[in-house]
Amino acid sequence: MEKVRKELLQGTLDLLVLKTLATGSLHGWDIAKRIAVVSNNRLSLKQGSLYPALHRLEGRNWIEAEWGVSDAGRSAKFYKLTPKGKKQLTEEKDHWHSFAAAMASVLGMEESS
Repeated sequence: MEKVRKELLQGTLDLLVLKTLATGSLHGWDIAKRIAVVSNNRLSLKQGSLYPALHRLEGRNWIEAEWGVSDAGRSAKFYKLTPKGKKQLTEEKDHWHSFAAAMASVLGMEESS
């Protein structure tokens, strides 16, 4: 069960990052901030989760990075979707909608007693 949970959470994190980068190039801190804002602070990404996810997505060629300067004037790595990442985002969204529908069906079942 723990492996399933980890895979589900990792896949969800990948989807969140890909969807966030669909709006344009962002550095890690801004990715985390945008997800928090859009989710009304119900989702918060810790650096220990976000940066390994960014490296994993970069390794899969779903995102690419280049160094730039942040609004705060600091050197930062900016990430953006690749064409392969855009395709993967569509697949991940379709999978998520299917999974959410299945969960809604199960959770909506009446218990038989």
